[in-house]
Amino acid sequence: MHREASRAAFSSKIGFILAAAGSAVGLGNLWRFPYLAEQYGGGIFLFVYIILAVVFGFTLLVTELSLGRRTRKSCIEAFEDLSHKHRFIGWMAALVPIIIVPYYCVIGGWVAKYLFESATGGLDEISQTGFFGQFVSCEFGGILGDPLLWFLLFALLTVFMVYIGVDKGIEKMSKILMPVLLVLIIIITVYVLTLPGSIDGAAKYLIPDFSKLSAATILGAVGQLFYSVSLAMGIMITYGSYMKKEVSIEKSARQISIIDTGVAILAGLMIVPAVYAFSDAGISSGPSLMFVTLPKVFDVMPGGSIIAILFFILVLFAALTSAISLAETVASVFMDKLNTTRKKATVLTAVIIICLGFLSCYGYGPLSGFELAGMAFLDLFDFLSNSLLMPIVAILTCLFVGYVVKPSFVIEEVETSGGFGFKKYYGFLVKWVCPIFLAAILVVGLLSFFGVYSI
Repeated sequence: MHREASRAAFSSKIGFILAAAGSAVGLGNLWRFPYLAEQYGGGIFLFVYIILAVVFGFTLLVTELSLGRRTRKSCIEAFEDLSHKHRFIGWMAALVPIIIVPYYCVIGGWVAKYLFESATGGLDEISQTGFFGQFVSCEFGGILGDPLLWFLLFALLTVFMVYIGVDKGIEKMSKILMPVLLVLIIIITVYVLTLPGSIDGAAKYLIPDFSKLSAATILGAVGQLFYSVSLAMGIMITYGSYMKKEVSIEKSARQISIIDTGVAILAGLMIVPAVYAFSDAGISSGPSLMFVTLPKVFDVMPGGSIIAILFFILVLFAALTSAISLAETVASVFMDKLNTTRKKATVLTAVIIICLGFLSCYGYGPLSGFELAGMAFLDLFDFLSNSLLMPIVAILTCLFVGYVVKPSFVIEEVETSGGFGFKKYYGFLVKWVCPIFLAAILVVGLLSFFGVYSI
């Protein structure tokens, strides 16, 4: 039974596009993409990534948006509505944002702390080698030195946006933050490219060297695309359920992919040349790039204090839009499964975020003695969600559409709001190409994690 009348909805097409793009554009674009591009050959990585975004990412995005809009339900009930015995796929998808959003808010809190320090004259302090480690280990005194404060501030802002609703909260926030985010990244990129020594880094990043094309490059690009577009975590199914019938799914998926890919490419063009020009440390992944290497670069860069402030505002906005989409997905599941109000569902979401986030926040400090599988809480949650659950959910979703409800189910939904120029290839991609690529990512990721094989 469809709940068309009571289901929340985005008030406009542009609101939906910016909200969905805001979900896709996050920390993965701004700190994971530049590192992977440098590691896997620069320009050739970009070349492969763009091709895969057009084919692979687009297919999965159309699939999830269609499932959401056709059922008008969150991920659990969407699968349950279509096939009772396959509802476990929805439960697995719902578990992903429940695991991710608490630690994502912790990292968002770190960004807020770095923005605060940059804006109050503390760039020299945060550029010191040991600052980040001391901060996350809770070695600083005072309330402003406690990562818990920054986590709670970020988490409460995220939850508040979900609390006030889809059109009043998420949509309005995205309409403001996404244009500002795009303007900021363009400003910083243009400035970086005017600095001495940056052109060499830009050339390495942009010009493809086909001699560096390898299986590792392709798998790295597929993995980044998979994580970047907010797939296999119930978000796009949820957002699709808020999508009006007259809005074209095909065009929307194209626009979301273009914005997400564009921001990722610009992020690399902003970061890689700057690091090449001002740092001898090289490019590092994860926290080392965002919280150690880049502050050092900003500290020696002409006008670095202003650029640092703009950069951390940019990252904070990107983190916030993604965190809001994750929290909205969790709240949507509670609203559907418990048949409760948005306000009560948001309170439940906040409790989960604070409880699990507390573990991640203090996992490198007071709780560092408590490890599972040799990992701190944040690392464990990241592994369970990104390396395990997301690839499995994506594979199961493709197989479900390909062999249970059939590709025609998605094609029919897409065609209710316009043509589907991709439909000739859709069935083959969702039944064969996407599951095979995703299975390769899952296997290689697990082998790499356990030290059996490294690409």
